Amino acid sequence: MKKIRTVYDHIRANNIKTTILVILFPIIFVALVFLFTWIVQPMKDAMNTATMVAVPTFVVCIIWTLVSWAFGDSMMLSMAGAKQINETDPDYKYIYKSVENVALAAGLPTPRVYVINEGGLNAFATGRSPRDATVALTRGIIQKLDRTELEGVIAHEMAHIGNRDIRLDMFIITGIGVTVFIADVLLRNITYFNHRSDEKNNGAAVIMMVWLAFTVFNVIITPVLRMAISRRREYAADATGAFITRNPIALANALRKISGNSNVQSLSNQSAMASVCIENPLGRRAFLGEILATHPPVDKRIKKLESMVI
Repeated sequence: MKKIRTVYDHIRANNIKTTILVILFPIIFVALVFLFTWIVQPMKDAMNTATMVAVPTFVVCIIWTLVSWAFGDSMMLSMAGAKQINETDPDYKYIYKSVENVALAAGLPTPRVYVINEGGLNAFATGRSPRDATVALTRGIIQKLDRTELEGVIAHEMAHIGNRDIRLDMFIITGIGVTVFIADVLLRNITYFNHRSDEKNNGAAVIMMVWLAFTVFNVIITPVLRMAISRRREYAADATGAFITRNPIALANALRKISGNSNVQSLSNQSAMASVCIENPLGRRAFLGEILATHPPVDKRIKKLESMVI
């Protein structure tokens, strides 16, 4: 008989995934550096280059972990252009109350509530732990969903908070930001070396290979890791959210509406944020098909929710 996964199983699994992710990021990157520099250098020199890169890479990963822990949620909210609301805000008082009620039903502290001034329908949660979590909702999702549908979306995000998905997301997003930044710095150095004498050509070639390793890591490896982590947990958050509200049809209806217009313009250049949203905020063209999608197909999610109705 197949064991039923509980919220504690998801929390344990996410803690393990976070640890593995922090370890895998530098190891995979250093391996890529070795393989690419081996193309332009003898094996011994390639190993030396990889070793030289490994030390600052591990240092950066430690810094990345600390930055993620301290500022990851603020960075994500800033990327989305989100603004905080509270229970005294007359325009959003009922939204705050809905979040408060769902949090109470989920047995979790009430998170901070932010609104993204966008017409697209989307939402995400972030934070280090349930005690300092945040739920962000677009203006569009607030306006277009009815009360029960909106509570279903909030419950989905509360499920991510309770399962500790949000901490894992912060590590991924800030980690990608670091590697993209370093790749840009290396690209500028390649341009610099190309204007120097021929004696520097080998150095330029090595830097080019290190930059290529970063690029492959960012474009191929990271999306695969993100996809492997994200897709299954969306089903878990849907199921947990439906359990919290006792209304799977409301969440199914919400997903049906969201899928019609989930684009968020403020995140159009933030592909790393796609995995944290309830549905892809970048448009279908942002994904290389269903294979690398961070979210399961909406119709499958809806079908699973509708099957929960007794």
